[in-house]
Amino acid sequence: MATKGFPVDLTQATWFKSSKSGPNCDNCVEVAYVTGAVGVRDSKDKAGPALVFAPGDWHAFVAGTRDGVLGSV
Repeated sequence: MATKGFPVDLTQATWFKSSKSGPNCDNCVEVAYVTGAVGVRDSKDKAGPALVFAPGDWHAFVAGTRDGVLGSV
């Protein structure tokens, strides 16, 4: 899946789920690290769209959720 309007090709990306997701988790997000970007997609819709983030933005988001900076929803 190449993202429209953003020059990142995710078709050959290796996607993974968090180790905290159980082996039978079908309701998770998957992440793929590619050169210069991080892709995030819904594990239920592997052929669907993906969000693409700059690596620094993705790492800031993960750190913020881990540290509770972003609060609860």
